[in-house]
Amino acid sequence: MQEVVGVKFKNTAKIYYFAPANDTDVYEKDSGVIVETAKGLEYGKVVFDRKKVTDDEIVKPLKAIIRKANAKDEAIVKKNEEKVPDAIKIAEEKIAKQNLKMKLVGCEFSFDCKKVIFYFTADSRVDFRELIKDLASAFKIRIELRQIGIRDETKLLGGIAPCGRACCCSSFMPDFKKVSIKMAKTQGLSLNPSKISGLCGRLMCCLSYENDIYSDLYKLMPKLGGTVKTPEGEGVVVTNNILKKMCKVKITRPDGEVYKDFSVDDLTFGKQTLPDDDDNDNEEELKELLD
Repeated sequence: MQEVVGVKFKNTAKIYYFAPANDTDVYEKDSGVIVETAKGLEYGKVVFDRKKVTDDEIVKPLKAIIRKANAKDEAIVKKNEEKVPDAIKIAEEKIAKQNLKMKLVGCEFSFDCKKVIFYFTADSRVDFRELIKDLASAFKIRIELRQIGIRDETKLLGGIAPCGRACCCSSFMPDFKKVSIKMAKTQGLSLNPSKISGLCGRLMCCLSYENDIYSDLYKLMPKLGGTVKTPEGEGVVVTNNILKKMCKVKITRPDGEVYKDFSVDDLTFGKQTLPDDDDNDNEEELKELLD
């Protein structure tokens, strides 16, 4: 077991572990700390004070917090944030001048202001060697350009999701989870792209949240359009309510058709397998649905 302090950087949701600077310091939630990372000295916010975690949860070597942030450190962070709008404006002018096919998403200055990182999206690989030279000449510090995906863009910028809450990726989700069209099919959701895609235009991350329980229940349900035996005779499954484990069945009688609801426990049918998933690119499948 190792005693750690949880720290977040910028507006990310991922929590990083650092060892306390000493045995006496108390770290209040949302207070600032200065830590050493692979990128150098960084300013972060405390998520939780000392707690013990297993060695398996730690990325070794575990680095210690250098110090609590003081008023001078807070002033540096504020000053760096104030530089961002002008930096983006200058970078956009340079990009337009060189007619590069890239969209600038954001930028951030390192705590020591020795480096500035620009984040951008592009449909293909971009040769930005000349751009780096121009930016280095303008800022007189080290320049780093990072191409990110459209999901990362939404995570960086944030926004309000279709559910009315802040996007999961920008609020609490530390890493992206794999999502697929198969999950939407299993949960009986409409395959209308506007219903299952997020602000990024990709499949919503929340499709994975309840997928395990839906997958287990799905196997207990009869196939839509399949024939089942009911206490009132054979019929065809019209709809399934997976969570209630209820089925609406159409039964054909001499005097006409009737629709009745039955518990899945009262039906006899063959076992059902999950929807096919051939591991095709789900982004391409979503595009096909849009077409």
